Amino acid sequence: MKKELNIIKAIIILIILLVMVGIISGFRTKTPVIEAQKDTDIATSTNSIATSTIEVIQKDLIPDTQKQKDGLVDVVSVVDGDTIKVLIEGKEITLRLIGIDTPETVDPRKPVQCFGLEASKKAKELLTGRKVRIEKDPTQGELDKYGRLLAYVYRDDGLFYNEYMIKQGYAHEYTYNIPYKYQTEFKADQKYAQDNKLGLWSPDMCNGNTTTSASSGSAQVIQENTPVTTVTSTQTQTRTTYYTSSYGSSKYYYPESCDGWKSLSTKYLKSFDSLNALLSAYPSRILSPQCQ
Repeated sequence: MKKELNIIKAIIILIILLVMVGIISGFRTKTPVIEAQKDTDIATSTNSIATSTIEVIQKDLIPDTQKQKDGLVDVVSVVDGDTIKVLIEGKEITLRLIGIDTPETVDPRKPVQCFGLEASKKAKELLTGRKVRIEKDPTQGELDKYGRLLAYVYRDDGLFYNEYMIKQGYAHEYTYNIPYKYQTEFKADQKYAQDNKLGLWSPDMCNGNTTTSASSGSAQVIQENTPVTTVTSTQTQTRTTYYTSSYGSSKYYYPESCDGWKSLSTKYLKSFDSLNALLSAYPSRILSPQCQ
């Protein structure tokens, strides 16, 4: 009987030992799992923070569509071909465009120069009501001596306004003091306009000399050199009708035999019985190149 009790005690002790070993083993296994879970949570949290930081940096460095639109400024008004006013951060700023010089139209000390009205009209046509992107040039400084911001201007559709005005003959290339960023390109553009007799380079307009008054020069040359149809008592000649447009920017006249007048708007079409009568009413008109 005593022997059996000893066996039972031994079994109980063995069971207790096995249970204790199992508990201890469980603790040893569970601890690394918990620690591993903590490591995973920390890593996940760190990655989340890093991702958020990157997103913030990207928003600052890579502007979204709205920020790109905000990079454009509104044109408030066009002063003349080389000077405009824009709205920057709620303030009206006057820009003097780098590298170009258009004939004078607004300086009270000077008469309106040859091709000045045409250049101003083209500037208004290109920029009025538009948005533009401004590019500064460190070589030229920030402001000119009149306090105007010096800049190149790109229209919202990408048109490089400064270059366009030179290449199409609405402006001279202009170097104020030292070479500017696009000087080489602008000089090449001016040669193109000269070679093709565009705008102010046309021999029928200013022939490159815009210092003359807009009301003199080319029109007077036409008057002096163009034969005038007359009727005398000894000689009867066929009377010729001459046409022009009364529209403000018009500059040509057309004899009846030249079909160019037929394309003029009937709203502004004017006819005269003689060239003298036409030039008396519109002294700045010159013969259309179509009719030469």
